[in-house]
Amino acid sequence: MFGVGYVGCVTAACLSRDGHQVIGVDVDAGKVEALQAGQSPVSEPGLEDLVAEQVAAGSLRATIDLEAAVAESEIALVTVGTPSARDGSVSAAAVESVVQQIGQQLHGAERDYSVVIRSTLLPGLLEERLAPLLEEASGRRLGDSLRLLNNPEFLRESSALKDYDAPPYVVVGAYQDAPADDVLALYQNIPAEQIVTDTRTASLVKYACNAFHAVKVAFANEIGSLAKGLSADGRQVMEIVCRDTKLNVSPAYLRPGFAFGGSCLPKDLRALMRFAQREAIEVSLLNSILPSNQAHLQRAVELVKSTGCRKIGLVGLSFKAGTDDLRESPFVSLAQILIGEGCDLKIYDPGVSLPRLKGRNLAYIDQRLPHLAALLVDSPEEIDQHAELVILGTSVADGFSWDQGKQVVDLRKELVCPGDTSCRG
Repeated sequence: MFGVGYVGCVTAACLSRDGHQVIGVDVDAGKVEALQAGQSPVSEPGLEDLVAEQVAAGSLRATIDLEAAVAESEIALVTVGTPSARDGSVSAAAVESVVQQIGQQLHGAERDYSVVIRSTLLPGLLEERLAPLLEEASGRRLGDSLRLLNNPEFLRESSALKDYDAPPYVVVGAYQDAPADDVLALYQNIPAEQIVTDTRTASLVKYACNAFHAVKVAFANEIGSLAKGLSADGRQVMEIVCRDTKLNVSPAYLRPGFAFGGSCLPKDLRALMRFAQREAIEVSLLNSILPSNQAHLQRAVELVKSTGCRKIGLVGLSFKAGTDDLRESPFVSLAQILIGEGCDLKIYDPGVSLPRLKGRNLAYIDQRLPHLAALLVDSPEEIDQHAELVILGTSVADGFSWDQGKQVVDLRKELVCPGDTSCRG
C-alpha cells in the first residue's frame, strides 16, 4: 500500500483483516512509526482498533523502504494524494514518483506484478503519463506479466469502514485489457457487484460520482431557498421528491445523449428562474441548466457541420418518440439551425402528422418551422434516398438500416461516447 494516509490506511487495514498480507509504505516516517506501533495515522471511527488488531496479528506492517516492499509484494496499490494545483488541475507528481520508483525496482525482473492506481486521477493521466513512465522505468512492456490498472475508491470520511464493506460496486479499470482477476480477488469477501472496464471510464466514474453528490447538495439547497421565498417547507419538498424512486432517485434521465425539450422542463425551469430573479434569490445551479442544454445542442450542430454534408435526413422530430409534441423539441431547434445554414433537410417522424397538430403545438411549429409540410417524408427509405448524412434523433430510428456508404450521426450516442468504441454506430 503505497501511501498510508486516509484511503491507504483504511484500505490496508481492511485488506489485512480479509486475509491478505499488507505492507504500508510511506515517505512520512511518523506515519510509518505510528502504523508499526498499531496506531492509525488518521482519525476514523473504528480504524484505530482495526489497525491495532491487524498489526498484532502480523498481517499489517509498515516501512519507508519501497525497494523491500516491492520485492515482497505481488500487487502495488498506489494511494498517495493528488491535490489540486494552483490552477485547479490535478497534481499527479506524487503518483508519478511512486510509479517510477516501483518500475525501477521491477527493472530486469520478469515476475508477475500489478500496479493498481487507487488515487483519484482524471482520465488520460494514467494512459498518457503513468503507463509510459512505468514501461520506461521497468524496461518492460505492459502486458500479461506487468499490469497497470486503476481501482477507484468510494470511501466517505466518518463512515469509511462501512463504505469499504458495503460499496455500491467494485470498479477496476484495466489498461490495454490487462487481466483484472488479481485485483478483483482482493475484494472477494465484499458482497458487491464487480465491474471491469477501461481505465479512462473507471477514472471518470469516481469524478462523476463526486460531482453528482455536489450537484445534489447544491440542488437541494437551491430548492430550499426557493421554498423559503415561496413560503413552502423546503425540507418536506425534498423529502417528498426523494420518495419518487421511479423518476427522481433512480437511473431515469441519467443516460447521457442529446438535449432535453418538451412542454414541461424548459417552461418550469424558466418559471423558477423568473421568481428567483424577482426575489433576488441566487440559484446559480438552476440558472445554468438551460444554457447547459443549449450548449449541448450547439455541440450537435458543430458535429453535423464538421461532416461537410449539405443534404441531410433527420429521423425523429418530436422531443421524444411516441408523441407528436414539438414544443421546445431540441430536434426542431436543430432543424431550424440547419435550414438557416443552407442545408437541404428532410425529416422522418411517423408520430408527427400536420393535420393532427393543434393549439400551442401547432402555433409553435408554425413559428419555428413554417414549411414543415415540405420537409416531412413518409418513410425512412425516402430519407435514405435523399440524404448524404442521416441524423438519428430518437428511438424512431431503431430497426432501420441505412446505405453502407452513407454517413450517420446518432445523437443518442455520438456527443457522449468516443468514436473508437462500440458505443458509436
